[in-house]
Amino acid sequence: MDKKTMKDIIEHKVEEMQPVIYGIAEYLHSHPEIGTEEKMAADYLCHILAKAGFLVTPLVPEKFPTAFHAVIGNGPFQMGFLAEYDALPEIGHACGHNLIAAMSIGAAIAFAAVAKKEATIHVYGCPAEETEGSKVYMSEQHIFDMLDAAVIIHPSHETAIGGTSYATHPLQFTFTGKSAHVADPDYHGINALDALVDFYGRLKQLDATFTEPHIIGAIITEGGLAPNIIPHRSVLKATIRALKTEYLEYTMLPQIRKLAQQTAEEHGTALEMVHYEPLCKDMVNDPRMDVYFAENFNLLHEKFAVKENTYASGSTDVGNVSYDTRVCQPEIEIGEDIAAHTPGFASAAGSMYGKLQALTGAKAMAMVAVDVLFEPEFQ
Repeated sequence: MDKKTMKDIIEHKVEEMQPVIYGIAEYLHSHPEIGTEEKMAADYLCHILAKAGFLVTPLVPEKFPTAFHAVIGNGPFQMGFLAEYDALPEIGHACGHNLIAAMSIGAAIAFAAVAKKEATIHVYGCPAEETEGSKVYMSEQHIFDMLDAAVIIHPSHETAIGGTSYATHPLQFTFTGKSAHVADPDYHGINALDALVDFYGRLKQLDATFTEPHIIGAIITEGGLAPNIIPHRSVLKATIRALKTEYLEYTMLPQIRKLAQQTAEEHGTALEMVHYEPLCKDMVNDPRMDVYFAENFNLLHEKFAVKENTYASGSTDVGNVSYDTRVCQPEIEIGEDIAAHTPGFASAAGSMYGKLQALTGAKAMAMVAVDVLFEPEFQ
């Protein structure tokens, strides 16, 4: 079967699957579940995939009970589709993960309809993108190493190709001293808050010396119990980000850790540094797949923008996957003048327009998989 025929069949297959794709989008939107608690969503998606002929098994159950792996086909080409389905507290699917699941599963089923002999098709159910970042752990377990390529599309206020995401390394700094009454003339404490405030000021100065694009955000979450008690414990949380993982891990973090340790020693406090969120790497969109998405969006009459390679507005655990295999994560418009993680975005993720765009996204992903399949190295 030639490439054009495959893509024609994919378009018809996705249209035929409209009730299934809409059903996924609607069910998840109506039953939002936060990260690691997406049992209804996972069961619903696994049922659909099993009905479509996929072999569905648990994936990393020791860490994420709501993760799954669905596979069909027996060809040498290994194609991955990444599904996310967690929601946010109180505002539900305000990042549109109900549509991500609908697009990825629709695309996988459509691609399987034309390529089961040439390819092995994998759907990865990836929980907790908003919190613990299951793909970080999956990457550490080498889940994606065997893939030739993987795709995912994220809902947005515009359809766009390119860009990146920030590598992020969240750290919590806990300074521990010794409490005492501020007026005690004999028993003297060690002020952990003084150490922390000193570190915060020095961190701001160090921040100004870093030469590559980066972000440091910090808040003090603990600073003492009462003004007449010398604080024995103070805590600062920092999100430390850079456009490149290497710069973050090998330039910024060693200097920041050294500064914190030096400050603690000067003040006579103990210091503990721990991660409080997953360590996401920067997103490396595959340039050839960027071109394929552009070509297929054109075929589908979907207008799109092209972002500079240095454009980033957040972080994602898809970045970790992009260090394991070729990945592309474009965006697709589900509404105008909306911003992620807001009630307006949640409304757009449940709208008719959002569901219509999920059909376009599913078609585009499956068609891009065909383009990768037809690359010379896989023929």
